[in-house]
Amino acid sequence: MLNEERVILMTHMASYENGEGKKNVKIGNYFRSDYISVQVLKSVICGTIAFGIVFALYVFYDFENFMADLYKIDLITFAKNVLIYYGVTVAGYSLLTYVICTYRYAKAKDSLKCYYHNLKKLSSLYGGENTPKKPAGGRK
Repeated sequence: MLNEERVILMTHMASYENGEGKKNVKIGNYFRSDYISVQVLKSVICGTIAFGIVFALYVFYDFENFMADLYKIDLITFAKNVLIYYGVTVAGYSLLTYVICTYRYAKAKDSLKCYYHNLKKLSSLYGGENTPKKPAGGRK
């Protein structure tokens, strides 16, 4: 016999598994610190690449004036300024990544707790019907 509560619960769980659940299971396989560390490391690498591209565009935008001013400016001060901008950019991007990934991890863990709770509930719904009933009388 079909149990309407089980069917609704299984449908809800199947839609979770095919949608949001795939991403949450991948996140849930990591420890919190490992997940956040990997994501911050990725963001540092991407931030470095992005800063390099933006800096190259800045230099090549007006290359002739840059080359003319290159002999007039203090190169050590210029390099310090570039490194300061790089550090601020990467630190800000890493901090933003840390905050976002911490939130995503907490949200994924809560979602997985709810999913596992539903699994236990579904198991208990099946457990009630599959267990053999004890005879009403005493010993035989």
